[in-house]
Amino acid sequence: MNKVKIITIVVILLLTLIVFLQNTQAVDTKFLFMTVSMPKVLLLFVTFVLGFVGGLITASYVLRKPAEPRKMVERPAANSQRQ
Repeated sequence: MNKVKIITIVVILLLTLIVFLQNTQAVDTKFLFMTVSMPKVLLLFVTFVLGFVGGLITASYVLRKPAEPRKMVERPAANSQRQ
């Protein structure tokens, strides 16, 4: 099972590297009110990293264990200790 997982990760990384290397031409990217000229590979990398980080954050919230409820501590009543 671990070998299959490692092979799958390596294949995905190699395919990603091939896509990055084949897209080196410059593109104009509009973001809000700006236009930025950058290599397409940089745009792909930034998009990939943002998606990866977003996935990690989402997974951490989904896989987080729920907090255990607090136990109520009963205090003795003031009138219960008469001398």
